[in-house]
Amino acid sequence: MKADHERIARSIRIARGQLDGVLRMIDEDRYCVDISNQLMAAEAIIRRANREILRAHIRGCVREGLQSDEPNPKLEEALRLLERLADIDS
Repeated sequence: MKADHERIARSIRIARGQLDGVLRMIDEDRYCVDISNQLMAAEAIIRRANREILRAHIRGCVREGLQSDEPNPKLEEALRLLERLADIDS
């Protein structure tokens, strides 16, 4: 992975902590809107981490693949990931 490992790991740990908090909120039968807000916060962190990973992939692996005259499976792979990401966002 060409993204900043430490930064990504820290973000994912934060999201995991938020999800653990959501589980506690569910067990405590907390207010639905509060639970939803925490879920959206965790989701936002995961999305940012994913964007950073994809950005690094495109700037690294895909760019390297574009410098070759060979067919570029890395580019096709990145395009499929972006399509999946677009499906998730809709």
